[in-house]
Amino acid sequence: MTDDTAADKADERTDGSRRSGMASLANEDFSVIDAIGGPRGVIESMLPGVVFVVLFVATRDLQITVMVAAAIAVIQVAVRLVQRQSVLGALTGVLAVGICLVWAWFSHDARNYYLPGFLINSFWIVVLAVSLIARIPGIGVLVEFIRNPATDHFRQWLAAWRSDRPLLNAYMIVSGLWIGVFALRLGIQIPMYLTNHVGWLGTARLIMGVPLFALAIWISWLVIATPLHRHRIEERRRDPQAERTD
Repeated sequence: MTDDTAADKADERTDGSRRSGMASLANEDFSVIDAIGGPRGVIESMLPGVVFVVLFVATRDLQITVMVAAAIAVIQVAVRLVQRQSVLGALTGVLAVGICLVWAWFSHDARNYYLPGFLINSFWIVVLAVSLIARIPGIGVLVEFIRNPATDHFRQWLAAWRSDRPLLNAYMIVSGLWIGVFALRLGIQIPMYLTNHVGWLGTARLIMGVPLFALAIWISWLVIATPLHRHRIEERRRDPQAERTD
């Protein structure tokens, strides 16, 4: 939900226990740096996009631009394999970049590198809007499922956190915040797409990727931190022996 690959890394752990992406909201010791995947995660998320826009603006050669951006994405995975590090996040990034590059390649239009991102942002707007209407906020479902996966007794699991009014309200606010983030991206970037300003579109995509994601997830944490902390305390008071994933 970077502009798009950081959202795809939502369930990745940056080490044995820490989560990145949206899943980091379930961490008790939240860190924006961890949320965006650390310095290396930021570089890996942004580098193919930076190369794509810079190289295309400089050369206007779509084929060279696509091949170089694809090569960089593959090299990032190869380096992690050589270093025997986790490749899950890198593979997710390669898949996301690959879809964008294939779309641009076969359409013979550099603008279409950014089209899948529009579809993903639109999808999440719809999902989160429906979740708000149903008063089962999508961000709440994500965070609570990561904290305590609902393998059975789904209704009881749902009621356990939805009955906590301050926590439910916080999840509603944060879900609305992310609808605003996705809508802002579309509102600014689609006019650039329609007017064929590839350079400006690429720049906007980069700025509204990791930097905007980092700001939004930090604000999200500020909203849910206190009610979630109190909810955890209440859970432990009721069931001190319960094992939690968070």
